[in-house]
Amino acid sequence: MRSEIMNKTSFSAGAMLLAGALNVGSATVSFAGAQDYEFQPVSTDVKQGQGSLVSVRLVDKRTGKPVPDAVIFTTRMDMAPEGMEMMTTPVEVAASTEPGVYAFKTDFTMAGGWRFKLAAKVQGEPDTVEGELVLKATP
Repeated sequence: MRSEIMNKTSFSAGAMLLAGALNVGSATVSFAGAQDYEFQPVSTDVKQGQGSLVSVRLVDKRTGKPVPDAVIFTTRMDMAPEGMEMMTTPVEVAASTEPGVYAFKTDFTMAGGWRFKLAAKVQGEPDTVEGELVLKATP
């Protein structure tokens, strides 16, 4: 009888430790989210004209490190900073050799402020990461 009580007690303690470990593990995952990432311009000054290159860095704010292999699926370039949100220009993906840096080509038809809106999926994150950057095109 005594050994039966010890076995039940040992099993219960082990089960509680396992449950606690699983609970702690799941708690750390739930804190990560889209708000933990941000797009940063490599440079806010860009060259006005056709085929201008724009590079942005996607950063994990918790670690300060760039995030490679994100899938950027939405981009929009417009002149909202100049009060002309309807003035848009197409954006094309360009090659980038630096992990966590994403490059794009666009035609800045006018000098002035341009807003670059992006949306991306980061591996392991259920939410979409969205960002807006303001760039200044100069002749």
